[in-house]
Amino acid sequence: MPMIDTGSTRLAYDEAGDGPAVVLLHAGLADRRMWDHQFAALSAGHRVVRYDRRGIGGSADHEGPVEHHRDLLDLMDALDIDRAALVGASFGGAHAVDAALTAPGRVGALALVCPGVSGHRWPRSFTDAAAAAVGPAVPPGRMARYRAGNAAPDPADVAAMAQAQARFMVAGPGRSPDDLPPEAWDLSLLMLRELFARLWSSPANRPRWIDPPANGLLAKIGVPTLVVKGLSDVREVQDVADLYAAGVPGARLLELPDTGHLPPLERPAEFTAALAGFLEEAAAGS
Repeated sequence: MPMIDTGSTRLAYDEAGDGPAVVLLHAGLADRRMWDHQFAALSAGHRVVRYDRRGIGGSADHEGPVEHHRDLLDLMDALDIDRAALVGASFGGAHAVDAALTAPGRVGALALVCPGVSGHRWPRSFTDAAAAAVGPAVPPGRMARYRAGNAAPDPADVAAMAQAQARFMVAGPGRSPDDLPPEAWDLSLLMLRELFARLWSSPANRPRWIDPPANGLLAKIGVPTLVVKGLSDVREVQDVADLYAAGVPGARLLELPDTGHLPPLERPAEFTAALAGFLEEAAAGS
């Protein structure tokens, strides 16, 4: 597994291809394997990098707050990437936007897939739905110990939480695992099991976002931006995609029917074709 020292941490990453640089930022529910299809396809005409965020997958642990957008920029420095298109899913999209606002000269385009955004307050409807969907997976006492970090999680709790999160977020409300391609569901569960096993047994940590946060700065984003949302995703997550589509000047919105929170995994060919077309247009425009 390739590792790189960014000066502040060590990140696991993959790199392939030549041409304009593209960096893939995984969702909070996943790791860099969610980009398997895009990584292989885009490397035919781009220099493509995907990596595991600090504390996930093969990357180093961390304790306390961490600026993931800074890790991204440090990774680009370590790989001698001056400017790149950033493709971020879920919280990976939020970190990509924070990087674009922090260092606008380093980012040539943004593709935001079912994205989050720093500064966003989730409405009660979302927190209630999440609590109902995943709360029963692990008893409260054990869950409190796991959230504190450095625990020894019960594998049954890990599996139960992975299953609950996959049903709620990856599949989406009103859908079942049978609505996804089997390989997408299986990889989602594998990534989630490894995620919770690592998260609960590692030092407690949390992200540190830019200040002021991105939700009030969307009009300052001046690069070509593609916003992708799955129409079977959680409604409140779709609302964040709509905020980007309305707030970023010239943003293009791509809506994918019958698709949950991880379109690159659930609809790989369709998503990759749309992404490749967007990157080609963005490069031609620049």
